[in-house]
Amino acid sequence: MKLIDISKKYFSCEIYPGDPKPEAERVAEIGEDCCYNLSAVHAGVHTATHVDAPLHFLPDGDSIEKLPLDAFVGPCRVIQVPAGVITGDYVDRFFPKKCERLIVKGGGRAFFMDSSAQELADRGLKLIGTDSLSVGCKGNEAPPHKAFLQNSVAILEGLDLSQVAPGEYFLFAPPVCYDGLEAAPTRAVLIADYIFWSGKQAK
Repeated sequence: MKLIDISKKYFSCEIYPGDPKPEAERVAEIGEDCCYNLSAVHAGVHTATHVDAPLHFLPDGDSIEKLPLDAFVGPCRVIQVPAGVITGDYVDRFFPKKCERLIVKGGGRAFFMDSSAQELADRGLKLIGTDSLSVGCKGNEAPPHKAFLQNSVAILEGLDLSQVAPGEYFLFAPPVCYDGLEAAPTRAVLIADYIFWSGKQAK
């Protein structure tokens, strides 16, 4: 089984402007008077690779622990796009028509407009993933987030796709069960050869 870690390093990753910088504190350390190490972490819940819940942009939206886990586990497709704004027309021309979990590789600089987000949501997408810090660009954050989240499309942001080629994979990326919060980190993994060991025929 070939596993590809697509999670960013937590304490050295790029941080969204205005978010708190993640910091670790050693609360206890192995020594003469202590037999264990214990650390505490202070960070925003949108740090590094993470999942957005509807509560992030919808006042009455579900928090992270209420999201269905099947959105984060299953076959997915990785596609490569140029950096810049992804329009509805671009989605219509170049994105797959049938796909439940779609991951966009854009060098960390590809962002959705509300038209393109709505177009994908209307196709029955379960999850959208991106290697950008956000699905929306600065100045246009809310519309694409709302288009996805209002249509029960899970958002997976901050991926490391530097070692991933476009193609078919199996995704495993359930978020941490942060009850009541609008986002949570995840250790996202792609299985590259799942078709082989699952016995499925490649299309």
